[in-house]
Amino acid sequence: MTELATPPAEQEQEIARISHWIGGRSVAGSSGRSGPVYDPAMGRQTGAVDFASVEEVDRAVRTARDAFPAWRATSLSKRSEILFRMRQLFYERREDIARMLTAEHGKVFSDALGEVARGLEVIEFACGIPTLLKGDYSEQASTGVDVYSIRQPVGVVAGITPFNFPAMVPMWMFAPALACGNTFVLKPSEKDPSASLLIAELLQEVGIPDGVFNVVHGDKLAVDALLDHPDVDAISFVGSTPIARYIYERGSQAGKRVQALAGAKNHMVVLPDADIEMAADAAVSAGYGSAGERCMAISVVVAVGDAADPLVDAIKERLPKIKVGNGFEPDVEMGPLITREHRDKVASFIDKGREAGATIVAGGREQEVDGDGFFLAPSLLDNVTPQMEVYLEEIFGPVLGVTRVETYDEALRLVNENSYGNGTAIFTRDGGVARQFQFDVQAGMVGINVPIPVPVAYYSFGGWKDSLFGDTHIYGPEGINFYTRGKVVTSRWPDPATSKVDLGFPQTR
Repeated sequence: MTELATPPAEQEQEIARISHWIGGRSVAGSSGRSGPVYDPAMGRQTGAVDFASVEEVDRAVRTARDAFPAWRATSLSKRSEILFRMRQLFYERREDIARMLTAEHGKVFSDALGEVARGLEVIEFACGIPTLLKGDYSEQASTGVDVYSIRQPVGVVAGITPFNFPAMVPMWMFAPALACGNTFVLKPSEKDPSASLLIAELLQEVGIPDGVFNVVHGDKLAVDALLDHPDVDAISFVGSTPIARYIYERGSQAGKRVQALAGAKNHMVVLPDADIEMAADAAVSAGYGSAGERCMAISVVVAVGDAADPLVDAIKERLPKIKVGNGFEPDVEMGPLITREHRDKVASFIDKGREAGATIVAGGREQEVDGDGFFLAPSLLDNVTPQMEVYLEEIFGPVLGVTRVETYDEALRLVNENSYGNGTAIFTRDGGVARQFQFDVQAGMVGINVPIPVPVAYYSFGGWKDSLFGDTHIYGPEGINFYTRGKVVTSRWPDPATSKVDLGFPQTR
């Protein structure tokens, strides 16, 4: 473990004040409202984040609006140069960012580094903005008439991001948005807000002009102020389905362009011919990594036919080896949940599963975890049926359910009947079945012997059904389209043969 991965000193610490970032500097909140920020591994408050008033949100948006004309006029080569510097500095400071993630979110340090790495991939993609914004040209569409297309920035973009990826998801938004020439107002989760301020400082260091990137903290009041503000042109959101629906409806009614990525209930289908050991490893890493607080986490394993018993046994065998604890410790593989309230809510689903007839194979409330943090042991529930609440709801914690079916067709029907369509996976040795699955399944991201099929940065991330509101996925080509508007120009110039301008050469047709 590197020196930077060591946890903060455990003596009593003063509660840190976490403020806004507007116009290139830290700005203390003036609303008189704030929210607690915790070290979830220690179970204690470490910070208090200012909650913005409507007036403070307005100040951030107006600052971004004032900065837009100059940033939009900045050449593509200059923007690309800044993005290259951004990528390099973020890489050099990746451990500093990861420390903040572990301290406030609780994920293990290696997982935090992985989060930063996935964000860096999108910054790298955005470095190619001169190519990504190339338009089309049709010469002589009609006699003497040329037609061409260009893409231009939408204006001020607001990003509303979740607690589970406080560095990566903002990078997924602001990197392409800024590259396209927009200015940005970030409203991060109030549960782990510090990384957003470090990001703001780093962006200033690489040359992002003051006012181009701003951060306001807060709760629903700040969100509504962004959704209603007439100078916000587009909203990017990642979070739960009920909030995503609200963001989409309210933002759209206000005339804004909105992409709202929502919740998930990701299924992993395991066929009898699958490599059971490989599938069990995948289920454990995808189900319990980051304490299950991932929108791409596997939460339902659909075991087909004879795969069920050996698969459940193999997963059960692996669970005692998962060490739960403070994410700064080198041998810990799973950290705490984000808050005590969320931990208790997740644990309640285990009780509901037992009461509904599911079998608690491992974990549950009864298995204690050392420490005062918001810990919950990895839990495995067998014989989960589609009628149970533990199957239907997005739990967002380290709870993995196993649903048994007899045939591939039953498994496919379960996935497709689910209201969510974010990601799904199939484990099999049969290439024909795998190809049929990717053809038939109703989900935005599909893994074949890959449990968490998050696309690389030059494709786009997003689900179907209740996992997406709007029609545009995030980052990649669709992200570039979302943060720009298309314009088509039809041009005709005077015939040189009839022009009165002396061109200095014979005017022949």
